[in-house]
Amino acid sequence: MSDKDQYQRELEVIEEVKDKGALGKFFGYAKISGPGWLQGAITLGGGSLAGALYLGVVSGYDLLWVQPLAMICGIIMLSAIAYVTLSTEQRPLQLINKHLHPLLGWSWLIATIMANIVWTMPQFSLGTAAIQQNLLGTENFQWPIIVVLFVIGLYVNYLYQAEGGGAKLFDRIIKVMVGLIVISFFAVVISLVSSGSLKFGSVLGGFIPDLSLLTSSSSTFASDIAASSNPEWWEKYIVSTQKSKIFAAFGTAVGINMTFLLPYTLLKKKWGAKHRGLSITDLSIGLFVPFFLATACVVIASASSFHGKTEDVDPLKTYPTLAKMETVGALVKELPNNTEEEKKIWNDTIANAPVLKEADYKLAAMLHSRDAGALAITLKPFTGEVVGQKVFGLGVLGMAISTIIILMLINGLAFQELLGKAMGSKPAYFLGCTISGLSGCLFPFFWSGQSKAALAIPTSVIGGSLIPIAYFTFFLLMNSKKVLGDKRPEGTARIIWNILMIFATTVATIGTWWATSGKTFGDFPAGMVGMGFLALLFVVGTASFIIKEKKA
Repeated sequence: MSDKDQYQRELEVIEEVKDKGALGKFFGYAKISGPGWLQGAITLGGGSLAGALYLGVVSGYDLLWVQPLAMICGIIMLSAIAYVTLSTEQRPLQLINKHLHPLLGWSWLIATIMANIVWTMPQFSLGTAAIQQNLLGTENFQWPIIVVLFVIGLYVNYLYQAEGGGAKLFDRIIKVMVGLIVISFFAVVISLVSSGSLKFGSVLGGFIPDLSLLTSSSSTFASDIAASSNPEWWEKYIVSTQKSKIFAAFGTAVGINMTFLLPYTLLKKKWGAKHRGLSITDLSIGLFVPFFLATACVVIASASSFHGKTEDVDPLKTYPTLAKMETVGALVKELPNNTEEEKKIWNDTIANAPVLKEADYKLAAMLHSRDAGALAITLKPFTGEVVGQKVFGLGVLGMAISTIIILMLINGLAFQELLGKAMGSKPAYFLGCTISGLSGCLFPFFWSGQSKAALAIPTSVIGGSLIPIAYFTFFLLMNSKKVLGDKRPEGTARIIWNILMIFATTVATIGTWWATSGKTFGDFPAGMVGMGFLALLFVVGTASFIIKEKKA
């Protein structure tokens, strides 16, 4: 089927279901879903995996509600972005620069490019580790694996730019990748249930929002907190950790580059105002459902393997947590902790600290962050070798590859805008793709130690602080008579849209503030500067909106 035939088919389905109820429209739209799957492919990456893993570690099943609710907030704003794009059928960067302020538009674009370049590194690292640890069982072949991942990313992006059959194959590959991720993690949970190590009844309550975890720790830790050397410190530390994970999930469920991806993929498909209902359903099918299933399965597996347990943790790995306690930190603060001998002294000091009790060591071990490899190992007795290592490894690999592909894709689209080229410009597109992909290939040199911090901290602060601005920008555009004209929502629809968008933007802003607060780059207060820049953009955006709407 040619692109023209596919477009006509979409219009026919839209016409068929226009008089049907919500359920009829949903199933009709499901047949022709598209760009939402790209959103699902990028959000199911290393960040989602790490977040889901630690939610299970720190609170068991109690925080299963966090990531789905965070994604609902994200979908509210993505739906608004889709509404503006499909109503105007204009490229968003030009729309923002013309009708609001260039500072907002160019900040959005630069933050997107930074995120695409830096965040490919952890995806390449995750994919390489999944192949080595889960699928091959060896630490060899690092560079051949990296090259293969890069070639896959470049080839699939070549299909995206191709016409006809190539583009259709691209769509199928993305849907298969997302499906593979979901099925792999779902298989792990089914194996846990069939082995008798997990009861669904104990899981369901975790999907009910429980805001008490913003002020109190999980009951699992209660007895050990009471038996510790400093119950007040441990309670505060665990609550702070829980709160940080909750706010971080809400602030980052939708990344800055996802807000850039959606409108440009909609325009590439030549969707317009008639496709607005389809686009919202598309986000539900391609983004929310896979995200919900995959992250829930990882939280469940992590909670069953790690919550309240210490057997899998090397005591040495818990000492940095213990050193945060005032009484312990005073013993080791003078040690530089650079050479192996100094590290040994540092560790021995904590291991034999007279102020600590057994419960302190136990709490530090229970709260230790685990990675995907650790989860696969602990699942082995319950799920067996194939599910625990191979199937789980395929899910992790699927996460990495799909995110690599989409990060390269977004960078291609961003470079077309950066260089002022038409959306069909292949040289600009592949330049952006290649830069993002090659950056990921260099992770062995840059994604560790101080180099990792040097890249991750400024990027997360800039990208994170601009998430609320991306939301706020499209909130303003949704309320602009100058931009939308008679397509601007009015009456009850406008009230509902604004309530939902204000809620989502407020939650994202609080999440961003929590995630960036106190972040430093050396002595430079990166978090404070990021939030200051966020405040500046809020002021510039609001002032520009008022002035230009009055002129209109």
